[in-house]
Amino acid sequence: MRYMSAQSAKAASEALVKEPGNARVLAGGTDLLVQMNLGNLKVDLVVDIKKIPGIRDITAEAGGLRIGAAVAGAELGEHAGVCAMWPGVVEAARLIGSIQVQGRCTMAGNLCNGSPAGDSVPALVAADAVVRIEGPKGYRDCPVLDIPAGPGRTTLGKGEIITSILLPARPARSADAYLRFIPRTEMDIAVASAAVNLTLDTSGTVTAARVALGAVAPKVVLVDAAARAIIGTKLDDAALAALSKACEAACNPLDDKRGTVAFRTSTAGVLARRAALIAYERAGEAK
Repeated sequence: MRYMSAQSAKAASEALVKEPGNARVLAGGTDLLVQMNLGNLKVDLVVDIKKIPGIRDITAEAGGLRIGAAVAGAELGEHAGVCAMWPGVVEAARLIGSIQVQGRCTMAGNLCNGSPAGDSVPALVAADAVVRIEGPKGYRDCPVLDIPAGPGRTTLGKGEIITSILLPARPARSADAYLRFIPRTEMDIAVASAAVNLTLDTSGTVTAARVALGAVAPKVVLVDAAARAIIGTKLDDAALAALSKACEAACNPLDDKRGTVAFRTSTAGVLARRAALIAYERAGEAK
């Protein structure tokens, strides 16, 4: 195995393109190094991107925040601006692994791992976040929703790397929330998860919403029907019931030892309902 510490996104991309064998990008390494140490993954080239200028920065942009691909979960949780603007995204990212893992793990790595149960991905999809991708043809921007292609797979082409994630600007009285169910109290992956992002008018009526589910399909699901169910309401019981029903209808989960199809489906609806109520309360308090 060979190791390269890239000094620029262009250099990283060129190295990945030229490598005829199996090449991997290293940001936090909390998934990659574990897979390699267990012998589950043979890698010919590791390209470390942590020294690329700006890749560990959090910067304001167009009213939102651009998160460098190598920003760790712990750093995200300590950033007052991100916590205030996108609390659901932060709480999702802070659920990845243990305290020790939080010092290394990244949202970009969580996304590129391609797991349907990745905690940060539903929250990023609900936020309508956009990744910046550097590759052989320059850079392009792509919605987070379009990156996962299935378990362990992404739509990134050869030589393409994610260098940052843009959390967009948001109107007043807006907020998000993320919840998951796991069998243990920590250090586990989601059996089902839900993220809700919404905006209220001055009367408390929902004017915009995005609802995303994780671990209940081959990739994260954006449930438009669930968003429609609560737009124009104040999250009364009927609206919440419709939200849950729409989420259940969108599920296509596995039936395994961690959870049956029926359990995952029902749990997704419950989590979405609870996340919506948390986001609603936060939005009512937001300015």
